[in-house]
Amino acid sequence: MTQRDWAVWLHPALLLLWLPGCVTLSGPRIVTGSEGGSLSVQCQYEEKLKKNSKYWCREPQIRHCDKIVETRGSDREKRSGRVSIKDHHAQLTFTVMMWNLTVEDEGAYWCGIDTNLFEDDLMWDPVFQVMVSVFPAPPMLSTALVTESVTHSMSSQENSNQSQGPGSLLSSVHFLLLVFLKVPVFLSMLGAVLWVNRPQRSLAGRGVQL
Repeated sequence: MTQRDWAVWLHPALLLLWLPGCVTLSGPRIVTGSEGGSLSVQCQYEEKLKKNSKYWCREPQIRHCDKIVETRGSDREKRSGRVSIKDHHAQLTFTVMMWNLTVEDEGAYWCGIDTNLFEDDLMWDPVFQVMVSVFPAPPMLSTALVTESVTHSMSSQENSNQSQGPGSLLSSVHFLLLVFLKVPVFLSMLGAVLWVNRPQRSLAGRGVQL
């Protein structure tokens, strides 16, 4: 039977010894960051827990904590996805970093230390709760997207105008010539025909009267 399985059979009064706070483990109560940004959390522990594995978990329960990343007793930086942890043995602290924050990252987290009932005389891992708050991305990002969209639209329009080529220009010139040259000539010819026919109709009328 494991250490934590024994806890289920202990007298309820003994469970008081398992509560967080029996061993000094401290840190910030609240940390904040912006969406897309990063944040750091530093937790401090006792000298006797220097070589123990430190971890960062989310929403622990009485017998389970969903560990995100842990040191496993090493002072080297360990990373899991967008989260890292590093134990500073000389300062008796460990630091947790979270990158590329999203609104889903907001919530309750815990600094924790792995302990052993027989080696550390502790029946429960000391933990310290940290509330993580993530603010929405600044409006500047939305403005940049709108500017990029307008620029792309103008560029597309310029490319469309350039793609018309010389053929479109020739068509435009031909249309202008048709309007400003051919139409006046046609009107002039029509006027001349009407003018020539007008005296003939007048003479024909006089001949009928005679």
